[in-house]
Amino acid sequence: MTALIVTESLFGNTLAIAEAIGAGIAEVRGRDGVRVVHASEAPAVIPTDVDLLVVGAPTHTLSLPNAGSRRDARRKGAAEQGGAGVREWIRTVDLPPRLTVATFDTSIHLRIQLGTAARAAAGALRRRGAQTTVGPSFWVTGMEGPLADGELPRATAWGRELAARTGP
Repeated sequence: MTALIVTESLFGNTLAIAEAIGAGIAEVRGRDGVRVVHASEAPAVIPTDVDLLVVGAPTHTLSLPNAGSRRDARRKGAAEQGGAGVREWIRTVDLPPRLTVATFDTSIHLRIQLGTAARAAAGALRRRGAQTTVGPSFWVTGMEGPLADGELPRATAWGRELAARTGP
């Protein structure tokens, strides 16, 4: 079985977290059991061999990135991603029944997290019929990053935990 990690990353921080989660899953399932893809390259129909879907994005204005927030990020130096992001991909993806789905995000650590991309993605996926677990926020020190100390090992540990919960 395969774990598919679909991500959107404008400054590279969310991608680094997605890859660390993938590394944790690979420790349990083996390297061939994990794929990390940008939302613009993610499949429109989840392949039948995928038994774990992990979706992650940076938090923009308490939610998932949108066209306006991506434009603002590009003005601040984000790489041009091209194509759809996580928000758009979720709206169109064909999800099989009973697929295990988990979400995560990267966020600036605030005392009170009013909204996150992980929660927004989970809600959108639930409206599409998925049974979704909201995973953690991984902290960045600012919009452009870098990741806060200890976040990559924490992401790897969460990947191991996900893999252990969902089987081989």
